[in-house]
Amino acid sequence: MPTDPKTVSPLTTRVAQFVSETRYEDIPADVIRMSKQAVLDCLAVAFAGSVAEGSAILRRHIAGFGFAGGVSTIYGSGMRVPAQFAALANGTSMHSDDYDDTHNPTRIHPSASVAAGLFAVAEAENRTGRELLTAFNVGVEVSCKISMATAGEHYARGFHSSGTIGAFGSTAAVCNVRGASQDVTLMALGIAGSQSAGVRENFGTMAKPLHAGRAGETGVLAADLAAMGFTSAPSVLEGPRGFFEAYAGRCDEAVIMNTLGKPWTFATDASIAIKPFPSGRLTHPGICELERIVLANNITPDQVERIHVKTNRQLPGNLTYHRPVTGLEAKFSMEFCLASMLVLRRAGLAEFTDKVVNQPDIQDAISKIDYTCYSDEEAAANNYPLLTTFLEVVLKDGRKFTGRADHARGSPPAPMTWEDISNKFIGCALFARWPQPSIDRILQSVFELEKVDNVADLAAQLKIAGNPV
Repeated sequence: MPTDPKTVSPLTTRVAQFVSETRYEDIPADVIRMSKQAVLDCLAVAFAGSVAEGSAILRRHIAGFGFAGGVSTIYGSGMRVPAQFAALANGTSMHSDDYDDTHNPTRIHPSASVAAGLFAVAEAENRTGRELLTAFNVGVEVSCKISMATAGEHYARGFHSSGTIGAFGSTAAVCNVRGASQDVTLMALGIAGSQSAGVRENFGTMAKPLHAGRAGETGVLAADLAAMGFTSAPSVLEGPRGFFEAYAGRCDEAVIMNTLGKPWTFATDASIAIKPFPSGRLTHPGICELERIVLANNITPDQVERIHVKTNRQLPGNLTYHRPVTGLEAKFSMEFCLASMLVLRRAGLAEFTDKVVNQPDIQDAISKIDYTCYSDEEAAANNYPLLTTFLEVVLKDGRKFTGRADHARGSPPAPMTWEDISNKFIGCALFARWPQPSIDRILQSVFELEKVDNVADLAAQLKIAGNPV
């Protein structure tokens, strides 16, 4: 039944108020520190994703418009285009390898969609590092709290939150960095609500990362139009035909009304995970646990008879490719991820390619893996976290090795350090053949981002002049 508007709190107004009023001084130092790590991670995955086939196709599409005198950089190229299109390209690159961070409670990838629109605008308008960090935290906070307010129903219906809800986070970030009024922000959020899109059926294809790019682009478009007087409904979240009713059928109002910045998402125990592998996060505990077993016992593929893996029954809803044939499908294949770790002892950017997926030894390893699920009753009785993964490696000589992993490296119980993320950044940049001097300068700039006077100076290091498209 439609929600009675008389009983619903003004949720969109509360979000607009939070966006328009939040300043750098309102954000705790530990949140600033963690958000700088997330910014560095965004740039890392943008570099790696810039060489993906889908990213190259999108750049060629944008180049076809013949933009001249653009103000925002498309990373990994020499292209400068209007901010809206830089956000589209860079957001897509950031999500192309499924290597960007994830909000543990809700599975949204919060940072890429927010960073894509925000970075493009901050560069174009010569904003400071402090302004960028403030807006980035505001955007991530809005995305995560809206996602939490759906209590999982939005995702369960098949929507890809990084695209749908990411559009609101991106819009919030752009409005904040521009100092938009509450009224303008309210209209921008309403416009974003009609651009909110993305379904999980497209996982394992080029269309999935496009969701993040489109969300980033929406943030710029919505903020631009609202500033020019374009109107929208002021109740896009809570209205009887609004986002929560149409996209989730439910809403925990208290999340929006009471918890924006109280506490900040980055500061909570169930926070944002930075990924150690370029694949769906649901595969990561299994990869980490198999890595431990294989290395500790020096197991080789020819010794293995079977590998049994068991997870929560919700996970195969995303890990749908049991016999992948492409690198993109492999990112959503538990079987490939384990096979890669068994055969190659790694599961990095170079492994998620069509060529590696179809190697005979990889396909042979995949055929040895049995993927099943434990029951909801078992999960509830034993209080398993969502990602609890069990492994049993059975060798041909009869030996068996078992393991359980509740989380992976990079998750809040085992967070990455600045050094870990820097190493990930360097690996991604080298994968994209980035010039070493730029790598060093970017690392230093992000480490001291609150001291950067003009984000455009940082953006100058994010292009490769010799690569026009």
